[in-house]
Amino acid sequence: MRTLWRFGYSARLLKTNHFGAAASHTSFPAVWMLLAQYSGRIPGLFVAAEKNRFFTMPEAVEDKADLELYSPNPEVRGMTLLNREAFKRTVLVPALKVKKEIVNALVKSLKHTVLQRPGLKRVVEDPEDEDSRFVILDPHKIPEFSLGESEQEVLKQLDVCPEVSKYNLELTYENFKAEEILRAVLPEGQEVTSGFSRVGHIAHLNLRDHQLPYRHLIGQVIIDKNPGITCVVNKTNIIDSTYRNFQMEVLAGDNNLVTKVKENNIAYELDFSKVYWNPRLSTEHGRIVELLKPGDVLFDVFAGIGPFAIPAAKKKCQVFANDLNPESYKWLLHNCKLNKVEKKIKAFNMDGRDFLLGPVREELSKELPLLKEEQETSFHIVMNLPALAVEFLDVFRHFLAREPCSTARPPTVHCYGFSKHDDPAKDIQERAEASLGTSLAGRCSTYLVRNVAPNKEMLCISFQLPADVLYKRPCPDGANPASKRLCTSKDASEEELELNKS
Repeated sequence: MRTLWRFGYSARLLKTNHFGAAASHTSFPAVWMLLAQYSGRIPGLFVAAEKNRFFTMPEAVEDKADLELYSPNPEVRGMTLLNREAFKRTVLVPALKVKKEIVNALVKSLKHTVLQRPGLKRVVEDPEDEDSRFVILDPHKIPEFSLGESEQEVLKQLDVCPEVSKYNLELTYENFKAEEILRAVLPEGQEVTSGFSRVGHIAHLNLRDHQLPYRHLIGQVIIDKNPGITCVVNKTNIIDSTYRNFQMEVLAGDNNLVTKVKENNIAYELDFSKVYWNPRLSTEHGRIVELLKPGDVLFDVFAGIGPFAIPAAKKKCQVFANDLNPESYKWLLHNCKLNKVEKKIKAFNMDGRDFLLGPVREELSKELPLLKEEQETSFHIVMNLPALAVEFLDVFRHFLAREPCSTARPPTVHCYGFSKHDDPAKDIQERAEASLGTSLAGRCSTYLVRNVAPNKEMLCISFQLPADVLYKRPCPDGANPASKRLCTSKDASEEELELNKS
């Protein structure tokens, strides 16, 4: 299905500082991808994307005349329980009576004039003459049932009578688009277009308050008009910050919330009511995995059901994946087996901070000193819990006991966060610096993932952990008092941040 996003905010650039591998994704396609996701800052720009995971209601009706002609029976206004029969309506449209032998030739010659409405027949039988057919014409192209000169010339060549008949065309529920149905039902003047996420056979809505009295009807219409969807749910509260799931109400269809999805050519199974899954993050999952090389090590702190971990394992990376939610952990193990990577992923069901201070610290302490100069293994730490992840960054202060003698690169952190700031990139960088106790100026890359809500952005800040943060180091002899305070402060106080900025 083809989806159009309309973007209409003023242009705003993300100030980005790049380093090493994290900057390597900066290219024309990457910039275009950024625009495609963040083009809310470019007035008048339309971006078309071939994605089958996020949908709007089938194409909007733009022509006012078209809207009037193809409106359902006005008596359906205010309907809350779907009655498909009530949508029937008969409209008067122009038609040409022709012999059935020349129907194909006429339709081909008048292809820009015949009715083009999907779901409606352009050729219908004549109940009074079995040898003739009626060719239905577009009423917008034949005003006042009068043919133009070009159409009359075509009819003359085919020896067809130029008289335009008035045909009673019956429109039923099946002939109307979802938006036309909802526009006719909801109170006049209220917003009816409602986007939804598709997760397997489930359509996930976030309905506005004025739409709630019609929610069951809306759910059934979505099922009727979208093949493959058999269940429609509406989110009834915000995402719980502990397990990242939310309460939902089944509006229509079956109550089966265990579903299958496919993302970036990898299959996943999940219980949508118990775990977090967002199809809008497909591009971001792919972007991070693209940064990894075979042999790299990935620590996924908030792994969910595995959209980072499993493709990384398939890329022959060593993966440590963790999630606090027992249900997410269960489905992570299930999807590892489903994709035959259970031997390549070590899975954990722990608090994120405990995971970092336990398995992650242990592995880095063991592996970093062993790396030889010619080895190119990189370590990546993904922290995709945008509501809280930045607050976890303080765990990296003096995370490892001592700096290895080898030239091993420090781990690269990819940390996600939300921002309502006028300059979201600056905001997330400053918050990350406050948690780490050091400046990231010139040492980080900021990537805008998506617009979550009006004036709320989701971003990813990537950086290699600075050595002065990562390692506990003895104070150098003769250090000045300010430096000595910094060296002996186990928690790298805020004074260090200010000194690094100066």
